[in-house]
Amino acid sequence: MFLHLGGEIAIPFKDIVAIVDLGKKEGKSSLIHEFLENAKREGNVFYLGDEIARSFVLTISKQVYLSPISAVTLKKRLENIFS
Repeated sequence: MFLHLGGEIAIPFKDIVAIVDLGKKEGKSSLIHEFLENAKREGNVFYLGDEIARSFVLTISKQVYLSPISAVTLKKRLENIFS
């Protein structure tokens, strides 16, 4: 099964390590900012559209997908896969 992240990108749900909300307090922490900057330097960040990223998804291969879809919506999509 796959999770649609936005744009034309869908990834296998078994590859997902974390889904992080960038709109809340947690998404504004210095650790998250530092993590994203390191991932950008390593070339592991993929932007999914022209809209502001509302969440990001980290995969087991250390790829980071910045998604315009909220973490809550992505979580609901995962719940639908498992129900």
